[in-house]
Amino acid sequence: MCSVVAFVAMSSLIKAAGEVFTGQVVFFRSLFAIIPVVMVMAWRRELKTAFYTHRPVGHVLRGLVGVSSMGLGFFALTRLPLPEWVAINYAQPLIVVVFSAIFLGETVRIYRWTAVAIGFVGVVIVSWPKLTLLTSGAEMGQGEAIGVAAVLASAAISAVAMLLVRRLVLTEQSATIVFWFSATCTVAGLATLPFGWSPLSWSQAAILIGAGLCGGVGQILMTESYRHADMSTIAPFEYTSMILAIVIGYVVFAEVPTAYTLVGGTVVVCAGLFIIWREQRLGLQRAPARKVSPPQG
Repeated sequence: MCSVVAFVAMSSLIKAAGEVFTGQVVFFRSLFAIIPVVMVMAWRRELKTAFYTHRPVGHVLRGLVGVSSMGLGFFALTRLPLPEWVAINYAQPLIVVVFSAIFLGETVRIYRWTAVAIGFVGVVIVSWPKLTLLTSGAEMGQGEAIGVAAVLASAAISAVAMLLVRRLVLTEQSATIVFWFSATCTVAGLATLPFGWSPLSWSQAAILIGAGLCGGVGQILMTESYRHADMSTIAPFEYTSMILAIVIGYVVFAEVPTAYTLVGGTVVVCAGLFIIWREQRLGLQRAPARKVSPPQG
């Protein structure tokens, strides 16, 4: 839940920064995310060991996949209202449930499959007005439709990144995972310097630094959460960001959510809440078995 708050704050700050080249945003978000990571390492007295890893290739691969998702997401954020961006981005936890069953072999029962299907219907409801604008001649309509396509692609790639994180947490510390991710994304963002960076005002620089700090905190908390529970259990909690996005979008950006956003977002949230309720019931049933099971790892 704290991770969700941090990421919504990060997204709001990036949107508040205005028109900034995507690679430039990725650089600031990634570079300054390293600060809270190092602070956590120091607090845990892990500075001497946290930078070392036996799986550098795995970290770099996760970073490259993650930075692709990040870039597409930031690109979409400049073309969509914040509530719509968050609502459509809910496809990510739905895809995580699907991918965790297919690639990680996690047990996903009929109830969750049904909830995932209903959740995708909600995503379609939110997206539909923007997608129909693909056939329109209006410039803004085309921009919003491209934003929808970008955020959906970002969600799918992000789901792949979550699978890679799930495997890394088996052997790597959370701070190590986040540090390598931030370092990889920083280098990737810096590599875009010749392709469109522009001078920033002091306020834009401060806003992007704040976004980076929020992103680092959110990344640490998210990575830690996947250490303690199945991906398909954690993913639905992402839906709570809808409430924050609507409030911030209205108060800060004067964005009034459309009926499509409210209806579709409600459908997705209800699907997520059902999954959470179902997991809680299953957890109560599994509790006696855990008490007699030997500790794992």
